[in-house]
Amino acid sequence: MEEGIGAPPQSLFEAMDVHIGERAAKGVFLDGGGLYGTEDAVNFVVDNGTVTRVDGPYAESKEIVGGWAIMQYGSLEEAVADQQEFAELHAKHWPEVKVVATLRQISEGPDAPSA
Repeated sequence: MEEGIGAPPQSLFEAMDVHIGERAAKGVFLDGGGLYGTEDAVNFVVDNGTVTRVDGPYAESKEIVGGWAIMQYGSLEEAVADQQEFAELHAKHWPEVKVVATLRQISEGPDAPSA
């Protein structure tokens, strides 16, 4: 999402409480949370064998990660359908904001398939 656009409306928080509560009750929602902005963030950049520390805020950042969730589904189709519902909650309760909700699988080791 874009940084510096303000807090989400209360109705989105309430809808997300219901959404997450339902998934937690089913054992689908394993963990998650929101993240603060980049004003206090610290990045460590590894480039060509050298590590550089870069403190926030980051003027070049247009989008930031606003939160995360670890979910467990029985199939990819279930995960995609639920991600669609998550995105629709944002469209309904905070239509003036642009949010990109990304669905990714967790790698379970070096032998896991990579994209």
